[in-house]
Amino acid sequence: MRLLYHHPLVASARKVRLVLGEKRLAFEERVIEPWRENEDLLGLNPTGELPVLVDEDDTVVSDQGAIVEYLDEVYPDVPLIGRTARDRAEARRLAAWFDDKFHWEVTQHIAGEKLTRRVSANAAPDSRALRAGRENIQLHLQYITWLKERRSWLAGDHLSIADLSAAANISLVDYSGDMPWEHYPEVKEWYVRVKSRPSFRALLKDTVPGVPPMPVYTDLDF
Repeated sequence: MRLLYHHPLVASARKVRLVLGEKRLAFEERVIEPWRENEDLLGLNPTGELPVLVDEDDTVVSDQGAIVEYLDEVYPDVPLIGRTARDRAEARRLAAWFDDKFHWEVTQHIAGEKLTRRVSANAAPDSRALRAGRENIQLHLQYITWLKERRSWLAGDHLSIADLSAAANISLVDYSGDMPWEHYPEVKEWYVRVKSRPSFRALLKDTVPGVPPMPVYTDLDF
């Protein structure tokens, strides 16, 4: 059986779970706390970072970008990177935007403080980081609005890794109750479409010990 090493609070691992779900690939889960050294994980990925995929033939792939490229090549049904060279370039560009820029400017400042910091260190969030994340998210949501006014999905006519990268990060911010949905109806409409897909169901069942999600997190018609 295919095996995924992941943690619910790691946005890149959530993205890989969505990709596996979209491709309807069954897998077992091994939840690893990324803030603790784990010998099994280090044996598979010397960086000790999540996610790591062990495929059915024992192929080991680490790094979310490499995992997504591997899955799209080995299991091409339901292509998620794009159908043309132009589509693939745009999907990769936007996926990198959310995997890197959004993650460091927003997800880490909000979910990293309110969720990961609480679970890993039982510490209160840094108010300065929260303020920075809430300020930074405005630009990103404006950009998603701009994209949605011009396209069916973020990168074009089809769901792609751009949508899954964005949704994986936004889902953590949504869990903490920090998404200003009332000010961004276009973003909300797009997120509802992604959130309502079967691949998203497992993410909506995620819970953080001691930090329950906001009610809107599991509501498909919020």
